[in-house]
Amino acid sequence: MVTLKAVIEAMLFSSHKALTPKEIVSVLKAASELADETTSGNAGLRAGEGEVVAALQALAREYTELGRSFQLLEQASGWQLTSRPDYQVWVRQLFPELRPARLSTPALETLSIIAYRQPITKADIEAIRGVTVDGILQKLLDSGLIKIAGRAEIPGRPLLYETTQHFLEHFGLRALNELPNISELRDLPLPRAKEAAAPSASVPGAIQETLDLSEQRPSNEQTGTTAPQKIPS
Repeated sequence: MVTLKAVIEAMLFSSHKALTPKEIVSVLKAASELADETTSGNAGLRAGEGEVVAALQALAREYTELGRSFQLLEQASGWQLTSRPDYQVWVRQLFPELRPARLSTPALETLSIIAYRQPITKADIEAIRGVTVDGILQKLLDSGLIKIAGRAEIPGRPLLYETTQHFLEHFGLRALNELPNISELRDLPLPRAKEAAAPSASVPGAIQETLDLSEQRPSNEQTGTTAPQKIPS
């Protein structure tokens, strides 16, 4: 007998991206309408978002209790099947050309400041770190971990930086409020830039050219876990 959990499991296994409960409900509805037209009862399965979420949570528990080599995780972009970190040594051998991205200590420090104090200007980041961060900001932009969020309403109207959804997925977070000690660190008094100035000529050209404030595309880096290998039908 076809069950809601089994149908959702098949969808997750076949999908190349995370699925949200809303997307799953939409697929169930489309399949049910097709069943009405073709009188095929097997596809006539309907469910609301609450039922879908409950089924997803049940599947996640089952995989853990059974000790499977993969897991079902809720990410910022939805639910996705991934291999467990315990098996990363073997799974990575399937993709020798891909290497996990590693951030330097200065890049991690800068990214942490942006994550906890966003949106924030380059001048304020430099006031906290005590060093220039032009090159680091460019690398973080190129990796898709941060983006330009707009301009500050202060003299010079400097650019504001904030983290992206790719940042959440990279660190396995569903939302920014899952960052450790988020409420405490966001309110902690930190140095501020004494004077806001317009972007200088030392800022990398790629940053200055992003005047449309569009989000940077993530790079093709491997972010840790890997979806289970699919078997072609």
